[in-house]
Amino acid sequence: LSQRIEGLSRHASVHAAGVVIAPGPLDEYVPICTPPQQRGGGGDGGNGKNDPTIITQYDMVALEHAGMLKMDFLGLKTLTVIHDTCEMVRQRHDVTIDIDALDLDDPQVYQMLRDGRTAGIFQFESPLGTDMLRQIHADRFDDLVATNALVRPGPLDSGMHNVYIRRKRGVEPVTYPHPDLEGVLEPTYGVIVYQEQLMRIANVLAGYSLAEADVLRKAVGKKDAKLIRKELKRFIDRCVNRGYDSRVVEDISDQIETFGRYGFNKSHSVAYSVISFQTAWLKAYYPAEFMAALLSSEIGNTDKVVRYISEARELGIEVLPASVNESGRKFTVTDDKQMRFGLGAVKNVGRGAIESIIAARETGGPYKSLYECCERVDLRLCNKRVFEALIAAGALDQLDGHRAQLLAGLETALQEAQLRQAERDAGQASLFGDAGAEQDVERPKLPDVPVWSEAERLAKEKSVVGFFISGHPLSKFREEVSLFGTRTTATLGTWSEHAVSIGAVVTALSRRISRKTGAEYARLTLEDFHGTAEAIVFPGAWSKLSSAIVTDAALLLSGGYSARDRGEDRAPFIVEEATSLANLRQSGAVGVSLRWESGNGPDPKVAGAIAALCASYPGPAAVTVEWHDGNGTTAHMQSRRLRVELDEEFLLALRELVGKDRVTLVKVR
Repeated sequence: LSQRIEGLSRHASVHAAGVVIAPGPLDEYVPICTPPQQRGGGGDGGNGKNDPTIITQYDMVALEHAGMLKMDFLGLKTLTVIHDTCEMVRQRHDVTIDIDALDLDDPQVYQMLRDGRTAGIFQFESPLGTDMLRQIHADRFDDLVATNALVRPGPLDSGMHNVYIRRKRGVEPVTYPHPDLEGVLEPTYGVIVYQEQLMRIANVLAGYSLAEADVLRKAVGKKDAKLIRKELKRFIDRCVNRGYDSRVVEDISDQIETFGRYGFNKSHSVAYSVISFQTAWLKAYYPAEFMAALLSSEIGNTDKVVRYISEARELGIEVLPASVNESGRKFTVTDDKQMRFGLGAVKNVGRGAIESIIAARETGGPYKSLYECCERVDLRLCNKRVFEALIAAGALDQLDGHRAQLLAGLETALQEAQLRQAERDAGQASLFGDAGAEQDVERPKLPDVPVWSEAERLAKEKSVVGFFISGHPLSKFREEVSLFGTRTTATLGTWSEHAVSIGAVVTALSRRISRKTGAEYARLTLEDFHGTAEAIVFPGAWSKLSSAIVTDAALLLSGGYSARDRGEDRAPFIVEEATSLANLRQSGAVGVSLRWESGNGPDPKVAGAIAALCASYPGPAAVTVEWHDGNGTTAHMQSRRLRVELDEEFLLALRELVGKDRVTLVKVR
């Protein structure tokens, strides 16, 4: 039965970007039909009249045999990012960027790429791409083109990327399969990287026309063993007939066959690399505008937003919560070192509400209080649910009162505003003057309620935005995460035979029951400064760790991977141990180190002040002094007598006393 249905089409589908081009009306050349979704439904009664889309009944192979031209028109979100960045630069700096006339040899751009600052750079965001640019010592446009072609499964499996890197850096001599191919392979250091190079090899050695060489390229690209052998035999015969040594030609033939596993189209790689360079140039010269456009384009992708916010902060750009006084619908740059979240990022705040807020702000100036804001916007669009979301997101932080007060006073403010708007609509003048005097009317005071705790504030932010904005639960443990974590959420799925650890917040926890044993286990969602990742806690570990692993807990999680997942790109992380990040300093696992250059230690007064300060903050943490001679030699001395409490007040006082750069936290065990 299975043999009888083998080879039949399983289903019909429509290519997302494929367009078929014919010399005349398509139905005169190939059979056509309407897309499945148009049949029997829709506002046009199912006849497709309102949607002119038609599709062919042939697949791409049959279309090619029928002589049709099929082209894929791909939509790239990156093009929108480039456009939005250029528009923001024009508005803020009155500078018009000719994005197609950039200097492709700009050293500042390549320095940024060599430094690994590839977040948001088209095609090079992956750890592989970033690492390749570092290793290749990228300093020219051709390096981007080659990297785009080499960072793919085929070249990586064959190890050709390592050959290219070694030859580019001068570690390995550049050699050519034959001296006549030096002109073809010189730009890629003797490595066959592009399909166009294969065609030129056939042209130079075998005397192929480029049309004949394209037949060889297609044969190799299709990986049809029988067709490849046929075409390569023809290639060898033509080369030998032209006087080339058969052994050399056969070796080149073997390289061409191997090339079929990883060959890439150079024109494609160049086109992509142009976009890569454009994004890198914008990030190098206008980082605030570029990051704002990038964040706006990824607002629905929590992982990427978290990562890009972290990248913006590392670039020295402060990412502020949305603001009814400064934000637009998308991310907005307020100055070269600050940007605001877009109002469109806040859940329950629709386009109509945003337009009402912006329109009232443009006509009446900045909002000063909750009551005034409620009175000026259209309450049919900005209802209670909208204001609750704006308050939780921090969009009203610039107004009088803190968030807890704003939420507590919202009901009264809306009632007052509805009453005043109704009076205005009815044409009633103020009892004490004209309508303009309403701005001076005394309004009720906001309720006197306690300020939300940091944990409550961040939790409410995340509920309406999807991530933390005004802070992060891990921020207070940033040094512990750096000291003890060997992975981030961005690299957690990379398989390792050794134990790994990560400092993260548990943002979601799902308890499950094993079908095999009936024992309880857990699946976790973790979040750090780089994004989110999944982890699993099997029953044996879960029985010991269930009390420590809870939602919103900031933990140091240690574990590994199953041997059966060896080599997998996204191997599941298996948690085996969990320690509260808050307890690391209390346990003595973290100490403080004071660094001095040899011969330039503290004078007796400063040394005495250090000892007195440490004595006034007794605790479990060890104090270590390091001396560096400037030639790479370091001496360490740990005080047996001094043990300190590593709270922020002590560390701040110590850094003020000896200098910020001389004080670091260190891992004790």
